[in-house]
Amino acid sequence: MRQFRNILAWQKADDLIIEIYKVTSDFPKDELYSLVSQMRRSATSVAANIAEGSSRSTSKDYLHFLNIAKSSLTELEYYLHLTNRLGYLDEINYERLDKQQDETARLIYGLIKHIEKG
Repeated sequence: MRQFRNILAWQKADDLIIEIYKVTSDFPKDELYSLVSQMRRSATSVAANIAEGSSRSTSKDYLHFLNIAKSSLTELEYYLHLTNRLGYLDEINYERLDKQQDETARLIYGLIKHIEKG
């Protein structure tokens, strides 16, 4: 069984969750059950799917969960863009989080390609 805590993509996704929780705590309270919830859920889904997939016995199953993680990360990328446009996320935090998201995406993509090669 793979130890998900040793997977760099999971480590970066886990760091990203913490940052998303921090920045969304300052969002307007009327967004608590909409954008804040959606951003936190999508960020959490990335790391959770990497972790869950790592426990699967076949590469096919693992890839399935990695692709879900990749999709959740794309969803988060959109929410970052939207909250920046709405003015909830300043440019500095937006660029920082977008960079973290991009680095995580590259690692997930690399992991997918590595597993596909077998």
